[in-house]
Amino acid sequence: MLAIKIVSNFFMDFLKRLKIESVNNGTSTGSDWIESNGHQIKSFSPVDGKLIASVTATDREAYEKTIGIAQSAFLEWRQWPAPKRGEVVRQIGEALRKQKEPLGKLVSYEMGKSLQEGYGEVQEMIDICDLAVGLSRQLHGLTMHSERPLHRMYEQWHPLGIVSIISAFNFPVAVWSWNAMIGWVCGNTCIWKPSEKVPLCALACQEIISEVFSNNQVPEGVGCLIVGEREVGEWLANDTHIPLVSATGSTRMGKAVGKAVGARLGRALLELGGNNAIIISEHADLNIAIRGALFGAVGTAGQRCTSTRRLIIHEKVYNAVKEKLIAAYAQLKIGNPLDEHNHVGPLIDQDAVRLYQQSTEACIAEGGKFIVEPGLLQGAGYESGCYVKPCIAEAEPQFKIVQHETFAPVLYLLKYKTIEEAIAIQNGVPQGLSSSIMTLNIREAEKFLSYAGSDCGIANVNIGTSGAEIGGAFGGEKETGGGRESGSDAWKAYMRRQTNTINYSEDLPLAQGIKFDL
Repeated sequence: MLAIKIVSNFFMDFLKRLKIESVNNGTSTGSDWIESNGHQIKSFSPVDGKLIASVTATDREAYEKTIGIAQSAFLEWRQWPAPKRGEVVRQIGEALRKQKEPLGKLVSYEMGKSLQEGYGEVQEMIDICDLAVGLSRQLHGLTMHSERPLHRMYEQWHPLGIVSIISAFNFPVAVWSWNAMIGWVCGNTCIWKPSEKVPLCALACQEIISEVFSNNQVPEGVGCLIVGEREVGEWLANDTHIPLVSATGSTRMGKAVGKAVGARLGRALLELGGNNAIIISEHADLNIAIRGALFGAVGTAGQRCTSTRRLIIHEKVYNAVKEKLIAAYAQLKIGNPLDEHNHVGPLIDQDAVRLYQQSTEACIAEGGKFIVEPGLLQGAGYESGCYVKPCIAEAEPQFKIVQHETFAPVLYLLKYKTIEEAIAIQNGVPQGLSSSIMTLNIREAEKFLSYAGSDCGIANVNIGTSGAEIGGAFGGEKETGGGRESGSDAWKAYMRRQTNTINYSEDLPLAQGIKFDL
């Protein structure tokens, strides 16, 4: 089939081993595939609209079996020394390096992002493996002075148990790895529910890690996969056997997951919507500003949670920025993302296209004016019906559509007079993920980064909103959910804190000076 034609010989081989040319079970415990009677989930490529393969969804019986195996595995895995767990993750990183080309091509073909971005996503997986390996020797607690003589206090961190990972279609593999690699070195077992729109990428990763696990005698159930739709996500959110649910997706989905997990007093790590803005100051280097805005707005066809949705431009440079953007958009090449000459690929499916069209229509209805027109591309090379034109509209901050996250390449231009006004516009949306200011004025930059500046989890100066380094904690505030993944001390979300006090005296002093005469 077509999927086999576009990938390397390696991927042909392991597609055959998975029997993915026709139908394959979508439930794995890391070393074994579990039979399921679930319905068939079909993966169509947005590149050409063709069916790649079908996967059998996880049914309730297979789900319960997977949970049981993951629970048993945790009891053994948590006893492995953290550096030994880190060595397993190091080997996963090496395996990913070897398979970067075929896996990157699959990401590009199944999701629709550019080939360069497909390779880049696999590189993110490699990078998080490297970070997690180092982290495996740095799960530090604190030592504290006790108020009682001859006592010692300290804190330590223990694994939670099962961590479930619900990932979105736009990053079919990277976001899973951010959670899984850190979850594993922390001593947890992980159950991954990928987006039903990109299940084959998950099957590919499962095959890669399964081989590493087998070579290291990792207990069955440390890394599990369950493929399914909304119902399977609801099982995870409501399951009291799962102490942490890490969910990436829409704000609507996150609210449902957070409510279900909160009702059972579990933990939810939520990475949800973004409505990200770049402030372009009168003091900006416009060449840098245009480059950052362009990639932020059209990269991954606007389907990143960190995609740039709004440009807040100082009135003195507004016209210059507008003209430069029009010229830049005119040079964009839209087409098959496997062709490295193209800048923009398709949206994930035709539902996404309909949302794009509804958003552009809503903008016009509210009084917006498109200076780069929207539209659907048709004809040779666009047979999937998922290719749209990146577009730009002049709008107002209060427009309802501007307040809304549109997961497509639609960019709104907004004008401001003072830096205080710009920051207020930036913060005046429900979401709070990523933000940026383009300025060479140090006072503006520092104000933007201060407590009176951006209210987002990510705030940048002279780089765009899109993309983040592995070493920093990734996540946002408000309707973005408040979660943090990847670097810094984000690992603490995957562990439980325990405070310990040791009495090595020959007495037992009681708190608050209380005495019992016995």
